[in-house]
Amino acid sequence: MYVGALTLDLLLGDVHSLKAKRGVVRPLVAELRRCYPGVAVAETGHLDLHRRAEIGVAVVSATATNAMSVLSECERMVAGHPEIELLSARQRLFNEEE
Repeated sequence: MYVGALTLDLLLGDVHSLKAKRGVVRPLVAELRRCYPGVAVAETGHLDLHRRAEIGVAVVSATATNAMSVLSECERMVAGHPEIELLSARQRLFNEEE
């Protein structure tokens, strides 16, 4: 069993309030959940900053290859949004021996 984790650090476009930030982040999280129903997704950081967001994605898989493939697809989906600048993406893989 493998657990893959992805942390995405995002810079949001024309956002000037926390309410406007929610209007960008919530649909993004919902889209990831809808397209990849086997993953867990949440906003995990920069909660008090209106132009920054951190999104965490986790997946459990029988193979390391599949786990990393799903995380890479999630990263590409987020990077494809023109209103969001992906500052960094960090993928980690854990197995039952760790």
